[in-house]
Amino acid sequence: MIFLSTTKKNKKPYYRYSDFLRDRFGQKVYKLPIKLAGTCPNRDGTLAWGGCIFCGEEGGSFENLESGTIKDQLRENRERMGRRYKAKKFIAYFQNFTNTYLPLETFKANIQAVLEEDIVGINISTRPDCLPEAYLDFLGQLTKDYMVTLELGLQSTKDETLRRINRGHDLAAFIDAVLRAHQHGIRVCAHMILDLPWDSLEDAISSARILSALRVEEVKLHNLYLVKGTPMEALYKAGKIQLLSKADYQERVISFLEHLDPKIVVARIVGRAPEAEVTHANWDNSWWKIHDEINEIMVSSNRLQGGLFNKEFSMLRKDD
Repeated sequence: MIFLSTTKKNKKPYYRYSDFLRDRFGQKVYKLPIKLAGTCPNRDGTLAWGGCIFCGEEGGSFENLESGTIKDQLRENRERMGRRYKAKKFIAYFQNFTNTYLPLETFKANIQAVLEEDIVGINISTRPDCLPEAYLDFLGQLTKDYMVTLELGLQSTKDETLRRINRGHDLAAFIDAVLRAHQHGIRVCAHMILDLPWDSLEDAISSARILSALRVEEVKLHNLYLVKGTPMEALYKAGKIQLLSKADYQERVISFLEHLDPKIVVARIVGRAPEAEVTHANWDNSWWKIHDEINEIMVSSNRLQGGLFNKEFSMLRKDD
């Protein structure tokens, strides 16, 4: 059972990813991002063109190395991040685009290239509608020796919002993906953008309840930023959408966390992007300041992850 603390000694109003990794592995573990050439079915015309309306050409990541083989990227990132964060064990993170949209043999080769001695986990960024059984079968076999996590882009649990942002799938596809991944022993991390213009505070709360009911293992929250040249930026410049204030975003995060199962790991509560590539990001604040403010609000007001978690869920899981 996860116990969250807001004492002065241990101010942890939600279950942080870093704490989860220490709980699981007994030491510091850090993610090593890997960048591959790829695309998505809503970029190449299979489902749609252009991708999600908020997504730039990097396919969802600004932090990857620009080039190099998988092993080269692992080595360079291991040296850099291992030294900086004093980590000796790592998670290989295939971060950008839809990694399971690659041919099966290519996908297998990519994964096998990271199975090195100090790698304890594999995280794979993908879409919920791009998970054929053969890929899940392969990943399921790896769960005996590695922590395997699918990072599924969902962003919103409202089908109308998913249509507006050109996701190319609905909530049902995400539910199906979670259920099938769990059948293979694979963890699921749900990516959510809580301040999309077509969603409300009530939608954020509903999303927390849905993800809790599905028993996803992890959530990664992201605030909306406007990448230059994207359709989302064009909508904003044309006055067709409005952006939430920082305070409203923070309230959505806190309310989401209050209704989230306290056993679910929280990988992130705010995003970050390079200033040169965005029109709007983090209300001209540093990401860590917004992060710290959310923590301070939760601690000072005693608003904890799971504080309003549905009692029916709690009763169903009391023996977990």
